[in-house]
Amino acid sequence: MRGYVHPGVLIALSHFQSLHILKRAHQAENGPRLLVEAEQAKVFSHRGGNVTLPCKFYRDPTAFGSGTHKIRIKWTKLTSDYLKEVDVFVSMGYHKKTYGGYHGRVFLKGGSDNDASLVITDLTLEDYGRYKCEVIEGLEDDTAVVALDLQGVVFPYFPRLGRYNLNFHEAQQACLDQDAVIASFDQLYDAWRSGLDWCNAGWLSDGSVQYPITKPREPCGGQNTVPGVRNYGFWDKDKSRYDVFCFTSNFNGRFYYLIHPTKLTYDEAVQACLNDGAQIAKVGQIFAAWKLLGYDRCDAGWLADGSVRYPISRPRRRCSPSEAAVRFVGFPDKKHKLYGVYCFRAYN
Repeated sequence: MRGYVHPGVLIALSHFQSLHILKRAHQAENGPRLLVEAEQAKVFSHRGGNVTLPCKFYRDPTAFGSGTHKIRIKWTKLTSDYLKEVDVFVSMGYHKKTYGGYHGRVFLKGGSDNDASLVITDLTLEDYGRYKCEVIEGLEDDTAVVALDLQGVVFPYFPRLGRYNLNFHEAQQACLDQDAVIASFDQLYDAWRSGLDWCNAGWLSDGSVQYPITKPREPCGGQNTVPGVRNYGFWDKDKSRYDVFCFTSNFNGRFYYLIHPTKLTYDEAVQACLNDGAQIAKVGQIFAAWKLLGYDRCDAGWLADGSVRYPISRPRRRCSPSEAAVRFVGFPDKKHKLYGVYCFRAYN
């Protein structure tokens, strides 16, 4: 029986290998076909890095003759709305086209004749997500999907107005203002698995509202519930108001606490950073420095949004004794309260 796969063979194989064999069996039974594969289902990198999304295609030359059909390679990015895809790159022979924010940052690796792998350079926070590699030759086509994951940190955010004051669009902008993007569910889930516990619901990139609980308690869904990411479901993006979960990654610059002879008002803090050749730091930058660089400082300092915080990676008495965290002092009066300041100097 040509192309037959005994069920027992599949038990010892991974899900991907099983699909691969079933594809091959289908090909054998139905004539030659084009096969597209991704060697890895997920690749990891960080903001500012370069990454290769693997994709290879296999064709039976007897099916296509001597190459009269041009091979078309198309990369798209999948969205939370499965009916919509974002065009990234298209190649057909000598003709190549890149789209949107990917312009000048993507190209085919071209390691071999059957290599459709895509290289993305100078990665941005927005590049995170799932990508589809599609290869078309004549009437035949096949696809493979690769997930791009970024090293980073998820943090909950609310503005000076207080908790539950952001609709979805304002939540997106709030994250951007803090050198971050609105987090995906997968990013929040990974953060929860790493210990993130937050009792206020926040928007996620798919339009859902959720919050992570590692220590169940009465005000947060009940003491007798299991730990997990609590899901409020999908709400009106214009009218409903919640906090937001943001995601940021490595930065290209220096984050530091400014040594200054006196404590400062907010406006004085902004000017002090400028005088030092820097800018007052953003909330995303203090979280990235804390999580990814192990930054530790027991001095409360102003940040760009008017909040005062300090990062503790080594818990100790009087400095977040129970946990490593970015401690939140609040949104003090900008004109009368005096604190230090955290600055950020970007590298060119």
